[in-house]
Amino acid sequence: MGILQGEHTLHQLVTQQQSGTRDGNIPKQQHPVRLSIITQFYPPDYAATGQLIEELATQLRHYGLYVHIFTGQPGYAFQKETAPTIERKDKMLIRRSRTAQLWPRRIRGKAVNGLLFCLRSGFHLLKNCWRGDVLLLTTAPPFLPLLGYLANLCFGLPYVCLLYDLYPDVAVELQVVSVHNWLVRLWNLVNQQIWKNAKGVIVLSPSMKERIVAKCPEIADKVTVIHSWADPTRIVPIPKQNNWFAQKHNLVDKFTVLYSGNMGRCHDMETIIEVAKLLQDEPIQFVFIGDGAKRQACLEETIRLGLKNCLFLPYQDKQKLPHSLTACDLSLVSISPGMEGLVAPSKLYGILAAGRPVGVICEERSYLRQLIEEAKCGATFRNEDATGLANFIRRLASDTQLGHQMGKAGRSYLKSNFTLEIIAQQYSEVLNQALFTEVKPKSAIAVKEAH
Repeated sequence: MGILQGEHTLHQLVTQQQSGTRDGNIPKQQHPVRLSIITQFYPPDYAATGQLIEELATQLRHYGLYVHIFTGQPGYAFQKETAPTIERKDKMLIRRSRTAQLWPRRIRGKAVNGLLFCLRSGFHLLKNCWRGDVLLLTTAPPFLPLLGYLANLCFGLPYVCLLYDLYPDVAVELQVVSVHNWLVRLWNLVNQQIWKNAKGVIVLSPSMKERIVAKCPEIADKVTVIHSWADPTRIVPIPKQNNWFAQKHNLVDKFTVLYSGNMGRCHDMETIIEVAKLLQDEPIQFVFIGDGAKRQACLEETIRLGLKNCLFLPYQDKQKLPHSLTACDLSLVSISPGMEGLVAPSKLYGILAAGRPVGVICEERSYLRQLIEEAKCGATFRNEDATGLANFIRRLASDTQLGHQMGKAGRSYLKSNFTLEIIAQQYSEVLNQALFTEVKPKSAIAVKEAH
């Protein structure tokens, strides 16, 4: 989605509103912009999507916005079953549903939790004082954007959809439901109405945009690709010999391959386990950090195969990530066959910040292949190409300088493209258009000339 050259960013518009100036035809508000974000997952949850929303909200708050977040109780955070119903921070209010998560690791439990959260979010939106000026809704749970459509019909509230995953396509690809099912057809029709009425649609990858535009060509101009990010000032390269996490788990003297994050149905864990099998007699350690639908199956398979080179650890607190992500010599990212354009791995950006090379398992048409090639930070492999990945690991294990070069290149690429400051600016432009779509091109040009 193109932003007119010379058009003000949300940051600039907020500053104008607060200083009381009137440039061009930009509407003056009597209060700072109030952004409402609705998402099921938010810290202390370990879910990456929630942690990213927290960082984004904090950055937008620095722009002068008042940010209201409505979220759920923890589902991934196993050490904390509940979190405060209300939290207040400078220019940010966090309200949590009182509804606890039910069976969060089961498909049916997740569906029930999602429906309950949507109901609670609907009641939340009925309270006029909490609606804000613009609404940002995530696909956590997948049917949450419907509330934006209804809020727009009932209250005229502009909304922007942030699509982490593309449903019902993911459910169809995972064979949870047939593509010919009436529910799938209905869901696709509803999605088209939601997207058409949204002021903006944000997706995480170019291939996801292609999928959406193919479904609904009319919205091509309002779909924006905005990548995830990582903080290179918080996650910095740490030599393994100085890394307490590596020392604790005896990884300092071993070439370590790390998979950190969700081990879900959308991730190709099978190829990784096959690689571990191929390298079981070599001095190479595999570490799996996280949880998900495939974790138990992976653990059982390593036991069945008698693999002694695999270590499974639980999710780590956010504070530990700078050490867990750097306690390796290579990190892995994987996407299951058929999932290209339906999901986008947020774990990649933390890997780049950590200054470690990356091995990506994905389809040949994946956007990840171009990204890794441009960044010169690793290599990509087809699904089931365990031999190719094993040979790449052997190469890195025998050439430490190559790994250092790739890690350094990846970190440099992240700092140039995927920092929070860069990405938050892109979000602010989309939110700007959602708030001030009545601004005409002529007005925007006049504003530019006035400065």
